[in-house]
Amino acid sequence: MTRKNFDIEPRKINPGLWIPSVYFAMGLPFIAIAQASALMYESMGVSDSQIAFWTSLIMIPYTLKFLWSPVLEMFKTKKHFVVATQIVTGMTFALVALSLPLENYFRYSIALLGLIAISGATHDIATDGVYLSVLSPKLQARFIGWQGAAYNVAKLVSGGGFVYLAGELEETMGITTAWMVVMGIYGAVMFLLGLYHIKMLPGGGQATEVQSLKEGFETLWDVLRTFFQKKYILWYIMFIILYRFAEGFAIKMVPLFFKAAVADGGLGMTTKQIGLVYGAFGSVAFVIGSLLGGYYIASRGLKNVLFKLALVFNVPYAVYIYLSYYQPDSLFLITTAVVVEYLSYGFGFVGLMLFMMQQIAPGKYKMAHYAFATGIMNLGVMIPSMGSGYLSDLLGYNIFFIWVMIATIPSLLVAYFVPFTYPDADKEDQ
Repeated sequence: MTRKNFDIEPRKINPGLWIPSVYFAMGLPFIAIAQASALMYESMGVSDSQIAFWTSLIMIPYTLKFLWSPVLEMFKTKKHFVVATQIVTGMTFALVALSLPLENYFRYSIALLGLIAISGATHDIATDGVYLSVLSPKLQARFIGWQGAAYNVAKLVSGGGFVYLAGELEETMGITTAWMVVMGIYGAVMFLLGLYHIKMLPGGGQATEVQSLKEGFETLWDVLRTFFQKKYILWYIMFIILYRFAEGFAIKMVPLFFKAAVADGGLGMTTKQIGLVYGAFGSVAFVIGSLLGGYYIASRGLKNVLFKLALVFNVPYAVYIYLSYYQPDSLFLITTAVVVEYLSYGFGFVGLMLFMMQQIAPGKYKMAHYAFATGIMNLGVMIPSMGSGYLSDLLGYNIFFIWVMIATIPSLLVAYFVPFTYPDADKEDQ
């Protein structure tokens, strides 16, 4: 039986035509909220502690998305939700742009960014559902590097290109107008991606129509029950929370550290310089690292290399200790440090994503359980991120980045000892 409108899937679609674009669309709003918005608010005079707290709090939908993931299993196809949320996100970014000239711009814009987080989290569930449903385990491993690379091209465009553009426009149009233009561009890109995926995204399997609200709650309970019945689940929860624990402290504060005045312990960079460092160099290194990490895992097996991936992922945060201690004014030196950190980050990040796909997701509710796992992962980033501004103000940037390095120790320990339920190949569902 076929479905009407954009649920129709008359032909098999080459994964290379939709994986890069749909994971780019996944990453763009997330990076806009996590990083670009922090620089926008800093330019507009909001304090570091307020920026870190609110831009972290509104990302809670990425943690709680498992609560509505069963609904996406029961209505329409997964493609339906991917396309719909891309269009909704695009329109909401346009509203963010329109809110910035208002007197209470922070209140309105942060609320709208919260709506984008809800839409983005829903998009994540459906996108991963398509990936898990359409691709075999072998193809999942083959394309995991491309998935990670595409997601991080969004970092290149958002944290680099769009921030650089904002810096250019700040100098000619003023801060508010500059960020209105950039938020409008975010919206246009997401809207166009929605139109592209109407044609190019596979359906991800047919849905089972829900018959009642009671059935919906019963399904949610079954999702939660079967998730916590998985073998080694407590180990796995610790692993996915702690793997990115140090990143949670660093993610908000690094761009603010770059922008802060030298007298305040920062590097005194302009918005345009930060965009250049991230966009032209750092994010490209991230993409290269993601691709290399995917091929490295495919050639040696995830179980054999997981601890090495965790080491590569975490240890390079030491570059920020160096930068905060010496406060160099050389853009080349700062860029080199960022390239080292981002290359390593991209290399190690794909290991976490593949672990969740192949050790946690398998079972009756692949999409919902993967959404639950990624939600827990985001909680591990969100909690330290919310307090990072306060901790940085309290300790100063130099001591703060020493603390970030200390925070890598739990992730290395759990990566070393975490058990595997399934072998790297020929894995079967529970």
